[in-house]
Amino acid sequence: MKNVFNFSAGPAMLPAAVMAQAQQEFINWRDSGCSVMEVSHRGADFIEIAAQAEQDLRDLMNVPENFKVLFLQGGGRGQFAAVPLNISTQDDTSLHLVSGSWSKGAVAEAAKYNNAKVIGEVTEHNGFQYMAKPAAADIDQSAAYLHFCPNETVDGIAFDWLPEAGDVPLVADMSSNILSRPVDVSKYGIIYAGAQKNIGPSGLSVVIVREDLVGKARQSTPSIFDYELMAKNDSMYNTPPTFSWYLAGLVFKWLKAQGGVEAMASLNQHKADTLYKAIDESSFYRNNVHPENRSIMNVPFHLADPALDKVFLEKSKEAGLLALKGHRSVGGMRASIYNAMSIDGVEALVSFMKDFEEKHA
Repeated sequence: MKNVFNFSAGPAMLPAAVMAQAQQEFINWRDSGCSVMEVSHRGADFIEIAAQAEQDLRDLMNVPENFKVLFLQGGGRGQFAAVPLNISTQDDTSLHLVSGSWSKGAVAEAAKYNNAKVIGEVTEHNGFQYMAKPAAADIDQSAAYLHFCPNETVDGIAFDWLPEAGDVPLVADMSSNILSRPVDVSKYGIIYAGAQKNIGPSGLSVVIVREDLVGKARQSTPSIFDYELMAKNDSMYNTPPTFSWYLAGLVFKWLKAQGGVEAMASLNQHKADTLYKAIDESSFYRNNVHPENRSIMNVPFHLADPALDKVFLEKSKEAGLLALKGHRSVGGMRASIYNAMSIDGVEALVSFMKDFEEKHA
């Protein structure tokens, strides 16, 4: 089989070692004669898998004891609705930072359930897209929560600062950067993430919610989105996406074997620095995000001549570099370099980019 590097933004590549283990266990899990997809989620064996996955995630992120960890369905968009349904009323105000497509979507969904108010957006700074930290005075202390997305997959905009929100719970959509670097979970009210980028296959979402925010859901909240109900049932009020949960557990074990989140942060920074250096040193490629706001997970870039985009994509695919087409809303190219992407993959991309530039500049 041809060696390829998959730069898809999501569903994204999984670690090769995890895929190999899943393949080996696929039809005969634990010598049971069955696949893990075929066993009851209420059986002792699967409950053991689920509990171990939660503990491994807690270990990796150093999740405090006063936080619940839920494994749910509905993806990130499901949480756009679940958050306001669980921690706000129709008369409450939710505050939002809009740094790109996904945080914009969260505002639109929250507006169905409360008074959603945008208090910060991306601006242009010296020709680059820039996300400024909001002033503490702009944060209404009576707000139910403040929502933001610290890494925007589509736009490649990221920031590592936290809003100075006082007692307003911080809610972060970490779908595309969870487990990529250490975070202090205690500073958040809710962290949620769709699994299909850094955790596992699509179909699963993880919610880490502070206990004092549990038990406030509106009566109209769908049962599978009610944090309290799902926590009481160990995320198994309904049949969970068992195969996705199992694979997520394998990824957590793999991350621990790599040295944990701290080791991944160092590797991820190295990968990003390597790719951005190649872009910045070239007049053929450009990245439109301010250096302070560049994502280390999703690197969008444009060719000097957009007419060459199609050729670039064709030739890169032939070279085993897959899924480099930028999101339709922004165009150009995008390389997603999540935890599972090796430095070898990034170096292969950089080598191809330099060769392509020599031939087409």
